[in-house]
Amino acid sequence: MDLTTRSGVAKTAQRCHRIWPGKPYPLGATWDGKGVNFAIYAEHAEKIELCLFDSVTATTESVRISLKERTHQVWHAYLPDALPGQLYGYRVYGPYDPLNGHRFNPNKLLLDPYAKAIARGLNWDDAVFGYKIGDDKQDLSFDDRDSAAFAPLAAVTDPAFTWGDDRRPNTPLHKTVIYEMHVRGLTQLHPQIPEELRGSYMGLASEPAIKYLQDLGVTAVELLPVHYSLDDRHLLEKGLSNYWGYNTLGYFAPEPTYKSNLNALDAVQEFKTMVRSLHAAGIEVILDVVYNHTAEGSQLGPTLSFRGIDNAAYYRLSPQDQRYCMDFSGCGNSFNLRNPRVLQLIMDSLRYWVTEMHVDGFRFDLASALARELMHVDKLGAFFDIIHQDPILSQVKLIAEPWDLGEGGYQVGNFPVLWSEWNGKYRDVARHFWKGDGGFIAEFATRLCGSSDLYEWSGRRPAASINFITAHDGFTVRDLVSYDHKHNEANQDHNHDGADDNVSWNCGAEGPTDDPEIIAMRERKIRSILASLLISQGVPMLLAGDEFGHTQHGNNNTYCQDNELSWLNWEQNESQQKLLKFVQRMIQIRHQEPVLCRRRFFYDEAMKGADADEIIWLNIDGSEMTDEAWSTDHAKCLGVILVGDSVDIDSHGEVISGSTLLILFNADHGDPIPFTLPSLQNGDQWERLYDTAEEEPDEEGWLVLEADEQYPLQSASLALFRLLPGSEGG
Repeated sequence: MDLTTRSGVAKTAQRCHRIWPGKPYPLGATWDGKGVNFAIYAEHAEKIELCLFDSVTATTESVRISLKERTHQVWHAYLPDALPGQLYGYRVYGPYDPLNGHRFNPNKLLLDPYAKAIARGLNWDDAVFGYKIGDDKQDLSFDDRDSAAFAPLAAVTDPAFTWGDDRRPNTPLHKTVIYEMHVRGLTQLHPQIPEELRGSYMGLASEPAIKYLQDLGVTAVELLPVHYSLDDRHLLEKGLSNYWGYNTLGYFAPEPTYKSNLNALDAVQEFKTMVRSLHAAGIEVILDVVYNHTAEGSQLGPTLSFRGIDNAAYYRLSPQDQRYCMDFSGCGNSFNLRNPRVLQLIMDSLRYWVTEMHVDGFRFDLASALARELMHVDKLGAFFDIIHQDPILSQVKLIAEPWDLGEGGYQVGNFPVLWSEWNGKYRDVARHFWKGDGGFIAEFATRLCGSSDLYEWSGRRPAASINFITAHDGFTVRDLVSYDHKHNEANQDHNHDGADDNVSWNCGAEGPTDDPEIIAMRERKIRSILASLLISQGVPMLLAGDEFGHTQHGNNNTYCQDNELSWLNWEQNESQQKLLKFVQRMIQIRHQEPVLCRRRFFYDEAMKGADADEIIWLNIDGSEMTDEAWSTDHAKCLGVILVGDSVDIDSHGEVISGSTLLILFNADHGDPIPFTLPSLQNGDQWERLYDTAEEEPDEEGWLVLEADEQYPLQSASLALFRLLPGSEGG
């Protein structure tokens, strides 16, 4: 093989003078304890050079190695003298013919798609574009400037790590409570986390962070993207950044800016330490992953990796004009999952994060885009088939965001077995109900019961529904009750970005107010919204900060706000502290009561006699609701009894029973409604566990009421009762 020494060569050239053929598998740079095998897939390439760098400050490579071996469209070599920590990139030769989908440009240093660590991030410059910025021919022009001084650099890693007795918690999905959070957002301002660890993986692994999650009661953290991603150039020019991270370039490398020290390779070690620490606390780690598009954008984007390695192989190109990428994400391109090698990259990435990084599951951003084999979403497509038969991936938690921006992309309820879904219909109807809109009680009841209309027909169970009312994308729960309109001016896009329809209500004043009645209404609605989420069948997902009323001041699209607008403020006032205590109590009750986290839908014949009632819906007079009551357009109040007898069976076949619960809902904003407490049998007594009209949850046994008594159900409130043991109906 050719070995070309560049100017400034030093230790790298001397150390890597031997070059062996190597193997085509595994792809990427693999240290085997004796040397490093390099392998890269490029179907249409004519020549590939492996470029070795001496330092992250180097402006060009010290060594170029021409890869002569090519097996099954994979170019490869083995360097017996290379070591972990070696910095590298690639130059790929081939036709520059954008009209036919090819954009090879060997002047551009390219990141290995299988890079396990990022030693140096991108430094934006016109030289990283394959065409001449400002040229009249745009991307049809050719730029011959060398990008090596500005391009990202990969580093060879040593996978060794002391996992000890690390074990995945394997929390059953129906018992899971998800906490959607951002690594930096949770830790950056936390006063008890050591300052040098804030904003990092190690900050999340710290004792204060883990204790907070344990005290809250969540069983899993769902981390916003932690794959290596890019800050968009136009955002940096505005003093902003891509805070959320939905702009991935490296699918095997943890985002290096979340490490706590200056050694780039420590990002891998710190991520593993974080996972190990969370697992020791019984908390699972779910990653939000973005395989639908890459950070290279449209045909006018930079040439950083896939585009320069083999544009026509890695991206879905328009069948009408291969100059352009198909775009189902709104981000300029779509991965070409019709190519088995691209599908392999995604599966290898997923397996890597499970086997090497020990994560417990994934939430797939815009998952409908991954199911488009031709144009339409196909739930029998190769992406689903290969996951279903994979012995590793089929056993972890799989969560879809079941929509994309393409035609027919809204697929809530249509994903196959093994998959759970962000239930957008749950979010929408819950918002309408608590906003006070009439005519939603029937669908609201369906969503509370696990959305059997969406999931039962395909053989799935309530845990297929990931219930959420707020998420990173949109208003926080406090802003949901404080703003009628988005206020995204800080994003510097003239308030045009972000959703316009938020199904929100400001309770009488836009934003902050001193009006005590408005404040009281907002606090009550927040407690009611969160309470309904945590008593619903399915899997609740709580947005980080909602448990104490974090506000983004009406910004419903903080994707570019890596600052105090997004970071959680831990200086909580008395009201926030009371809300946190309330949410902790609600989650505790969910864990204690089997009837709130059933595995099966109500009226499952495998678990009950045909005549047994498992759930009873109530009018305000305590009687069972009729069909006419369900269809009343103005109805905003209802009750439900969840029978706790024989809820399920355990792994040994023993019956699981718990308390029978009564839940009363009043979404009206008028006077209190006298709700007659139902009687299952004579002598029933109901113990109140909490009422969202109160600022703090009840102490057990604080309020006990007799059946047939009238309970004053306050406006915009939810009350939860437990049938006392020893009652005749118990």
